[in-house]
Formats: sequence, C-alpha cells, structure tokens
Amino acid sequence: SSWVRVMADQNHVKWAELAEQAQKGDKVAYGRLLREIAPYTKNILLPSLSNPDWADDITQEVLLSIHKALYTYSADRPFRPWLHSIINYRKLDFFRGHYTRRGDKSVALENLADLESDVTTPEDIAELGNIDSELAKLPEPQRQIFEMIKIQGYSAQEVAEKMDMSVSAVKVSAHRTLARLKENLG
Repeated sequence: SSWVRVMADQNHVKWAELAEQAQKGDKVAYGRLLREIAPYTKNILLPSLSNPDWADDITQEVLLSIHKALYTYSADRPFRPWLHSIINYRKLDFFRGHYTRRGDKSVALENLADLESDVTTPEDIAELGNIDSELAKLPEPQRQIFEMIKIQGYSAQEVAEKMDMSVSAVKVSAHRTLARLKENLG
C-alpha cells in the first residue's frame, strides 16, 4: 500500500514536470502527459461506476478538459489536486447529463421488493369486473404497459424495449396499475 502511494506521488511529480513543459510548447511532453494520465484516470473512475464503459467516456472528457485548462495549472501547486478536481468535475458533469436525459423514465421504486411475488394471470384480472372502463381512464403509456404485461402476456423486458423504459420502471407501472384497478373495482 505504501509502495503504491510512493509510485503515485512520483507520477504526480513527473506529471507536474510534463505539464510545465507542455505549457512551454513541448508537444512530446504534452502527448506523454495525456497518455500517462488516461489509464490513471480510468482506474480512479472504475470503482465508482456501475457501467465500465462510462469510465472511457469520462476519461475522454477529462483529457479534453486538461487540454483546454492546462494553462491554469500552476507549477507552484501540487498536480494531484488539480487533476482530481478535473476528474471529479467531469464525473459529476457526466452524471448530471446522464440523469437529466433519463429524467422522463425515472420511477420511484419503493415497492420494488413486492413486484416479483405479485403474479397475476389474465383470468385473475377478468374477475375484477369492468376492467375496460377503468383501463380507459389511465394515461396511455400506463394503460399500454398494463395491457401488454397482464393481458397480452409480454415479459417486462419486452415491454421495456418497446416502450424505451427500464425493466424496473415497467414492473413498477404494471404493479401500481394493478393495485389501482383492484382498489377501484373492489
């Protein structure tokens, strides 16, 4: 552990020197700096990401940020905090964009544990009463999900792919719709 720390400290000192040389126009030092920082950055990111492909995307963003902000590095300051602030900022920026794009697909999952045990057949649903009028009152996506899973027999995975949603969001929607129908139909 201490050996790894010493090696990391040596790399940061070396990278500080390469950054200084790159600021003065040394293209070889600049290329070497980016080549050495890339795998380091990826290794820093990987343990904190659920999707390993994201590490490559964020690493590319880090390298672009270093390219754009290299002039801001000051040789009288340690290199590690400067680099890590860029890594952290780019990681946060990536997640901000990722979750903003997913915003229309987010679903509260407080009842997720109950979903697997709540298996209902189309025959069970038919016993609930006048389901057609209750289904007509539902928002279109919610009605579609329910009909595809509970009436037409599609799997949650198939519905998720057709509706461009996550599997868990489809399961939650079907579960909540069934609960609503049971409540409304007695």
